[in-house]
Amino acid sequence: MTTRRAIVTSLAGFLLASDGRAQSGLWAGLRTPGHFALIRHALAPGTFDPPGFRVADCTTQRNLSAEGRAQAVRIGDLFRGNGIAAARLYSSQWCRCLETATLMKLGDVSPQPLLNSFAQNRDRAVQQTAALRPWIAGLELSGPTVLVTHQVVITALSEVFPGNGEIVVMRREAGGQLNVLGRIATA
Repeated sequence: MTTRRAIVTSLAGFLLASDGRAQSGLWAGLRTPGHFALIRHALAPGTFDPPGFRVADCTTQRNLSAEGRAQAVRIGDLFRGNGIAAARLYSSQWCRCLETATLMKLGDVSPQPLLNSFAQNRDRAVQQTAALRPWIAGLELSGPTVLVTHQVVITALSEVFPGNGEIVVMRREAGGQLNVLGRIATA
């Protein structure tokens, strides 16, 4: 093996090992008080909901594909495989988020309108995010807590642009400040 190839191989091994340690630390964080997970709903093909969609009618919305439903089940398995068999689950009222949270099988799902998407009504973004922050500040975070929501909501809170089903691990600091600890891809 050439020296260059040996260096590249060693570096790749180091990065994989350090990624595994980072992932392990994120899962440990989620088992620690004061931490929570933001999850973008699993794969729901397309962008935006059709004109005239209604939150209370799943037939009018983008919904999870078969791949998205399988991804949601895998996300739940990932939590259990990392020592989290149950969690407080809050979800956007959109069907794709509720289904993602339900298929994870980590506990009962509580719909939370503050987690709803504002992608098609950006005028709500500032006001909704301003209301969401104190709600999170008041959450009981003594055990694993998961918020299943949309890309725009996660980005507004964390400045992270998550992929479908991606987990963003957050820590709530004194005074309600939210810090991103890291990301866990699930695709």
